Amino acid sequence: MISYQFLTDVQLRPDQTPDFSAYPFCLPAVRHLGRLEFDPAVTFIVGENGSGKSTLLEGLAVALGFNAEGGSKNFNFSSRASHSCLHEYLRVARGARKPRDGYFLRAESYFNVATEIERLDEGPGGPPVIDSYGGVSLHEQSHGESFLALLEKRFGGKGLYILDEPEAALSPQRQLRALRRIHELVQEGSQFVIATHSPILMAYPDASIFVCTPDGIRQRAYEDTEHYEVMYDFMANPRGAIKKLLETPKEP
Repeated sequence: MISYQFLTDVQLRPDQTPDFSAYPFCLPAVRHLGRLEFDPAVTFIVGENGSGKSTLLEGLAVALGFNAEGGSKNFNFSSRASHSCLHEYLRVARGARKPRDGYFLRAESYFNVATEIERLDEGPGGPPVIDSYGGVSLHEQSHGESFLALLEKRFGGKGLYILDEPEAALSPQRQLRALRRIHELVQEGSQFVIATHSPILMAYPDASIFVCTPDGIRQRAYEDTEHYEVMYDFMANPRGAIKKLLETPKEP
């Protein structure tokens, strides 16, 4: 059966055997990758810090031809070569359609992307790159405003977007605004793969959620994720939750 989504799945290449005691293959999300099937619209990859979700997302992005520090496929710069070799061991299956647009957003290195845009615009020829982001320097906006400029100005329909912790600079209200924009882009034929800690973003209807556990990647319903459970319990009784958290254990 022909698949018309941009990405269908990713897995470790069967013709290569990495050293699973070495980084990044020792990370649970990589060591126990198996076959990860992407949702045609939105796929979330979640998990504790150090579980390997961002490393997996980076490997996927680089395997698809994106710059390791972020940007579109036209970006080719390196502030510091720190990405792993994981992309060399991944087999990415694509659908019959090719995306018209694409972008890899990496929250921790978006500053470097903004700097590269300014460098490119100092050169001759062609319209300024920053025009695609709303025409205002990303360095002259707050981190959150520059993220929204990317989502609302730069991203177009029929795109493949890989986002690593896009909520990092966004207030809860602006996470909701980002969620709305993601929905608009999905309706225009886009596909997202998102690593996140945000229970707000994860609430996107009918998204596929994969949790990186010590035993591998498991698909979970939204309400069965730790992110939802912790936030739900806290909001149901914030004073009680804080009191319990800060209680000093009694001397035996």
